[in-house]
Amino acid sequence: MSAAEGDQRTSAKVKMAVGAIGVVFGDIGTSPLYAFRETFRGPNPLPIDDLHILGVVSLIFWSMTLVVSIQYVTILMRADNNGQGGSLALVALLSRHIGKSRYGWITVLLGVFATALFYGDSMITPAISVLSAVEGLTVVNPALDPLVIPIALVLLVALFVIQKRGTARVGALFAPVMIVYFIVLAVLGIYHISQAPGILAALNPWYAIQFFITDKWFAFLALGSVVLAVTGAEALYSDMGHFGRGPMRLSWFGFVMPCLLLNYFGQGAMIIALGDAAAEEAILNPFFFLAPESLRLPLVLLATAATFIASQAVITGAFSITHQAIQLGFIPRLSTLHTSKTHQGQIYIPVINWALCIAVIMLVLFFQNSSSLASAYGIAVTGAVTIDTLLMAVLFIGVWKWRWWYAAPLVLLFLVVDGAYFAANLIKIPDGGWFPLLVGAIAFTLLTTWAKGRRLMRERMGEVSLPLDIFARSARNSTARVPGTAIFMNSGASGTPSALLHNIKHNKVLHERVVVLTVLIADIPYVEEEARTEISEMGDGFYRVKLHYGFMEETNVPAALKEIGSTGGLCGAPFEMMQTSFFLSRQTLLSAARPGMAIWRERLFAWMMRNAATPMQFFNLPTNRVVELGSQVEI
Repeated sequence: MSAAEGDQRTSAKVKMAVGAIGVVFGDIGTSPLYAFRETFRGPNPLPIDDLHILGVVSLIFWSMTLVVSIQYVTILMRADNNGQGGSLALVALLSRHIGKSRYGWITVLLGVFATALFYGDSMITPAISVLSAVEGLTVVNPALDPLVIPIALVLLVALFVIQKRGTARVGALFAPVMIVYFIVLAVLGIYHISQAPGILAALNPWYAIQFFITDKWFAFLALGSVVLAVTGAEALYSDMGHFGRGPMRLSWFGFVMPCLLLNYFGQGAMIIALGDAAAEEAILNPFFFLAPESLRLPLVLLATAATFIASQAVITGAFSITHQAIQLGFIPRLSTLHTSKTHQGQIYIPVINWALCIAVIMLVLFFQNSSSLASAYGIAVTGAVTIDTLLMAVLFIGVWKWRWWYAAPLVLLFLVVDGAYFAANLIKIPDGGWFPLLVGAIAFTLLTTWAKGRRLMRERMGEVSLPLDIFARSARNSTARVPGTAIFMNSGASGTPSALLHNIKHNKVLHERVVVLTVLIADIPYVEEEARTEISEMGDGFYRVKLHYGFMEETNVPAALKEIGSTGGLCGAPFEMMQTSFFLSRQTLLSAARPGMAIWRERLFAWMMRNAATPMQFFNLPTNRVVELGSQVEI
């Protein structure tokens, strides 16, 4: 590689790293607004003295080092599924290696539950982030307190309203704003560290250990608030596919982590340097007290912009993970709009957007302030992190083929750390921790019900399905042929679609060219174009076509058919949309007392099926060329 090529690669890596600062690190970047405060003024307040301040800051430093830097950025970012990260991508990677083993189903369930917990997190993050920033107004002027909730609600509603416009235009402003925000964090931290350099002693883990030796139970409870400093760690792994492992590591170690740590150390130094009375006042909102009084309003505005960006990233992440779950068969088809012609990953899912909006508004109105919301925050994150640790153990042994005596100590270390955080957050269940668990339980039930019901339905339809080659031979001389092309969508990779059987039964005609088309979603993010299409000629104008897509791709059937026609894939004849009809099967589910699912889950599955987006929307089919034929299925 020449020096010029090396410079170009370095320049591209730096540009991607800068972009990642604007999009990926908002969640963890806004934690200084409330994480340090909550350890001292949360549900289990601590005394404000040197022992506890040094102990808390030391815990934050080593938590960020172990959980974020080592577990996620260093280790898990190596476990990419063709460049994609996140719980579902990790499960897809593991399933390719151990999916058929006797314990493979446990891995899938763990990944699905981690995904379910993400939805609870994606509801709380916008609420607590924006609310905590707007609460800075009370530091500027206590009389503004009645305006905090109305302003926060206006900002949050505006955030969800703009989603349908896409993030491309707004995204251009993200990186500069977040870079300024992180620099301000670092500058404020450095100033206060210079006033009380003794805070740097917290780099020594002994202060965290001494905190536990002295306070024991209260130190354990403090973990429930300390973990707020590392919320967003799982999001770094999930967003890896957008920017790549190298740029994200460069952003984290070279810029974001130093800025965050300087700010946390600065908050601790400020409280130590203040007298008792002043410290009691400052600890109510230490982040904003870092700035001189004349600069607090600009800091509030900057923090509000940063939380707006952080919330945007979480909402976009909810769209992305929902799209993955749809493609992998865990969620029914939902109407999905692509907001960019150049960036495939920029999507908007209206149902998810407005469900999150309603949930966020309810959270703000119910909990009223960010301190109360902090009690609900953390349990979803620590649950997902603990699950990722268990999946990491499977990764070490089943995929990377490590010896167990290498893997066991590392996994045990992370299980102790992550498990302790999760256990400490369980104490919060009565104070609000029940909310993300409830959301996770509902999401898990929906995800697993859809996946199992879909599998059962295919099995039932397969029991009565006729092989396509036998059908083609039997229909050869028994029906009239009419001009044009008929495309029959088939969910299975074999058999004759029920719509084709019903078409023969009721219309008693066949088109000159009959295509049985199956769309298959692979457990990799993207499929190469040359591997997209698989065509089998059955004779007498019958064809079986399989289209392969990755779980991050848009399933655009007309575009794929146009490509097949242009390359002469089906007897050299192009697909003329005005001469092509799409036939879809629409099943009506009947609950039955046969083995499969409980009756209530069958009814839930039927409800989900009725409310799913139509295949016309999902496969981008022209609505004026679609015919639907129904049938009834018992599961």
